[in-house]
Amino acid sequence: MVMFDKLLKPVARAMAFSICLAAVAGCSPIYRNHGYVPTPEELAQLKVGVDNRDSVIEAVGAPSSTGVLKDSGYYYVASRIRHYGAKEPQVVSRELVAISFDQRGVVRNIERYGLEDGIVVPLERRVTSSSVEDKTFIRQLLGNIGTFNPSTVVN
Repeated sequence: MVMFDKLLKPVARAMAFSICLAAVAGCSPIYRNHGYVPTPEELAQLKVGVDNRDSVIEAVGAPSSTGVLKDSGYYYVASRIRHYGAKEPQVVSRELVAISFDQRGVVRNIERYGLEDGIVVPLERRVTSSSVEDKTFIRQLLGNIGTFNPSTVVN
C-alpha cells in the first residue's frame, strides 16, 4: 500500500499540472485578420492628380469595396479581431483607406481612417431579403390557391 501511494502522488501532481496548463492555454486570446490595406510605402507611389483607376489597381491591388456611384472611390478595409475564451469577439483595430476619384477617373484624394482616430467604421452588408422566409414549398403552393384570377390569363 505504501508503494502504491508513492506512485500515485507524482501521477496526481502531473495530472493537476496538465489540467492547469490546459486551462491557461484555453484562455489565451486568438487573433484573426480580415481584409487588406496598402502599406504607406505603396500609397506613396500614387500621385494625386496623375494616377487613374487602372494605375491604382496596378500599384496597390484590387480594392476591398468600391462605391455604388460611377465616380465614387476605392475602399481598402482591414480588421483585426480578438477572440478570448467564451467572450464575444472584439474588434481590436480597423483601418480604412479611401481613394477618391474625380469625373475623369483621376485620383483626387487619399485618406486613411482607423479606430485610433476616433472614427468607428461600421462594416455592414445589406442584403435584400426574400419574401419566402419560413415558408415551405407546400405552404407556398397552397397559399396561391385563393389568389389565382383566370381573367388575367385570358387577357
